[in-house]
Amino acid sequence: MLEIRNLNVYYGKLHVIWDLSMTVGDEGVGLFGPNGAGKTTLINTILGLVTPKGGQIFFEGRRIDGLDTHKIVREGIAVVPQERELFPFMSVKENLELGAAFVPHAQSRMNELFNFVYEIFPVLKRRESQLAGTMSGGEQRMLTIGRALMANPRLLILDEPSVGLQPSIVAELFHKLKLIRQNGVSILLTEQNVRQGLKAIDRGYILENGRIALEGTSEELAANEHVKKSYLGL
Repeated sequence: MLEIRNLNVYYGKLHVIWDLSMTVGDEGVGLFGPNGAGKTTLINTILGLVTPKGGQIFFEGRRIDGLDTHKIVREGIAVVPQERELFPFMSVKENLELGAAFVPHAQSRMNELFNFVYEIFPVLKRRESQLAGTMSGGEQRMLTIGRALMANPRLLILDEPSVGLQPSIVAELFHKLKLIRQNGVSILLTEQNVRQGLKAIDRGYILENGRIALEGTSEELAANEHVKKSYLGL
C-alpha cells in the first residue's frame, strides 16, 4: 500500500532522514524511536509538508512525493497529528463533519462513516452536541482519530497518539486502534510508548538518528535485546 524507497530529507544543511526504505501493507505498522529520531519528519514528508532531497514515496502504486497535501489526503491517507488541533468551540459532530468535508468520496458516505466512528468510539455519539474544547484529553484524542476516520482513509497515520494521556486511557486507545485495523484500515503508528505500541501492530521499525536500526514483527521486536534494554526498560 505505502512504499518508501531510499528517502533522504534535510532541514537546511542538516541531514535528518538517511536513505530510509519501508513499507506498509494491509496491516498495522509501528515506527518507534526516541525524540528527535525523525518520526514526525517522516510523517510530514509522506504528507507532502516536507520535500525530500532524494527517494520516492508510492501509495497503492502511484508516486505521491511531489503532490500537494490535499491531493495526498484524497488518495486515501489520513493523519492524526500529535497536537489534537480540534476546533474547540465547535461540537463533536461538527468536528467530525469537517473530516469528510473536503474529501469527495467521503462526503457521499457521511452517514455510514458516522456509524463507523460511533461504533469504535461510542462516547463520541453520546457527546456529539458537546463542545470539543470541554472534553477530557482522552476524549479529545478519540475525537481527533474519529475525525481522521471520517475521511474514509485506507491508511491512517498516527503521530504519538499516547502523548499526555494517563496509562489507563493509553491502554484503551491502543485497543481502539486494533478495532480500527480489524475493520480494514491500515495503520502507521509512530510512538515512544513501545510497550503499548507493540500490542497494536503487526510489524515495526526502530528509527534512530534518522536511520532504520531494526525491523521485525511485533513479537520479534519485543524479544530483541536492544529493544528490551533501550525501550522496554528490561
